[in-house]
Amino acid sequence: MKVLVVASNYGVWAEELQGPWDALKQAGHDLTLATYLGLTPLPGSISMDPEFVDPMQKVKMNPPELIARINEILDTGEWSAPIQTRDASMADHDALVVVGGAGSALDVAGNGLVHRLVLDAYRSGKTIGALCYAVAALALTRDPDNGMKSVIYGKAVTAHPHAWDFVEDLEYEVVRATPDNPRIQLKTSGFVFPLQYMVEDAVGPLGSVAADPSTSRERPSVVHDAPFVTGLSVESAQAFGHKLVEVLAAEEAPARV
Repeated sequence: MKVLVVASNYGVWAEELQGPWDALKQAGHDLTLATYLGLTPLPGSISMDPEFVDPMQKVKMNPPELIARINEILDTGEWSAPIQTRDASMADHDALVVVGGAGSALDVAGNGLVHRLVLDAYRSGKTIGALCYAVAALALTRDPDNGMKSVIYGKAVTAHPHAWDFVEDLEYEVVRATPDNPRIQLKTSGFVFPLQYMVEDAVGPLGSVAADPSTSRERPSVVHDAPFVTGLSVESAQAFGHKLVEVLAAEEAPARV
């Protein structure tokens, strides 16, 4: 299957792109990477630090073996030739995956170009995956055929728990910046918006939101409510990738009969 993967140019969380990317690629899917600027989605510096301890969760976030794998991807240029989001079309793809990181709140969540892709995929019944703060892009994509409610209205999805939201100053440092692909000069007071509450409003009274702050690598949180596959945060990135593979395999199975 042809899968469009959308990531941020302002700091992707490294594993949140690596997890689904590697899982889908190993399953034989044809991946196209898209970013707002058409530049390599550079990982946020803290997502590439093996000693980084999440200030809210009080745990180390980045296994060294995954950092090594991400450096391998960056070294080989696997993420170095994305298309611009404006040039992407769901007519050319069978599924859409949107990944998170602090930067996704800036150039993915409220990006009308991404909303167009989500709505086109939704109307076509194509699988749509969103991880961590990228779930905001689903919440903010509105369906004109349903009173401009969110496309996830009435659905079961995940949301990064508000209890985990950074509250200290956040700078959007990235690794491997270049003069042609520099870091954004920006500081925000923690995350740009409280995702959990936004998503709870978007799904409405008939939907449900998994936002359990006890979620961990040992107990990841991934929800499939067709056409959506959502993952809670970075600790669920690998499980999110595996669930996408499972869902797409089930879609392909009837075609093989």
